[in-house]
This record gives sequence, C-alpha cells and structure tokens, in this order.
Amino acid sequence: MEKTIQEYNNTQTETDKAICNKLFEEINKNLPEAESKIWHAHPVWFLDGNPIAGYSKLKNCIRLLFWSGQSFDEPGLQKEGSFKAAEKRYTSIEEVNSDDLKRWLDKARDIQWDYKNLIKRKGVLERLK
Repeated sequence: MEKTIQEYNNTQTETDKAICNKLFEEINKNLPEAESKIWHAHPVWFLDGNPIAGYSKLKNCIRLLFWSGQSFDEPGLQKEGSFKAAEKRYTSIEEVNSDDLKRWLDKARDIQWDYKNLIKRKGVLERLK
C-alpha cells in the first residue's frame, strides 16, 4: 500500500480502517493502471491526471466518491455536489460489496468527465469517454 494512503487509513477507527483498507484493495485490484495519492487530504485515484475515485472520512461514515458517478446509471450511488460526482457511504465493512465496486470501477474507467481541465474551462465539464 502506498505509504501516505496507509498512514491515512491508520488514523481511522478500527471499523473505518477496515473499510478504507478494503476500498484501497478493491480500487487497486480493479484500476491497476491508475495513479493513487493523497489529494485534498484524502486518497484519490487518477487516470491520465483525471480524478476517478477516492474515499474520505466524514463525521459518521467513510464516503467512496466517483467523480463521474452520476453518469454511471447506478441506483446504489447518490448524487454528490453540483457537477457529475456520486457517492456511496459506508458505516461497516459488511456493507462493502466487491461486485458493486468492480462494476462501478469499470464504469469509472469507461465513463469520464474532464475534471483535470475544469478550472481552465472556467467550470465547464466536458465528457472524455
């Protein structure tokens, strides 16, 4: 595990750490070509510099975020923010479904909006894939 992401996961409670470690394992397994790093204080995976997926600690859960998730047409993901992001929130390791994660991560690779150039385009998102 990348050292800074392991440090992030290790700062969580035991329950949240288990969720984070499982998400890390599944994301790396299903997006092996992605670059991972701590970005804006939480783990994020990128394809060609474009943020794809990440997770973060919220007050009462771990949030898995897909930057282009609203375009996945997946009932298990909830709209997040004013762009194209969608999320899934977890409070226990038993809620993490590997089959759902694989399907969502496959869609994250295949359906992308260009967040990398969002500022350059003055807040206008364009579809990459």
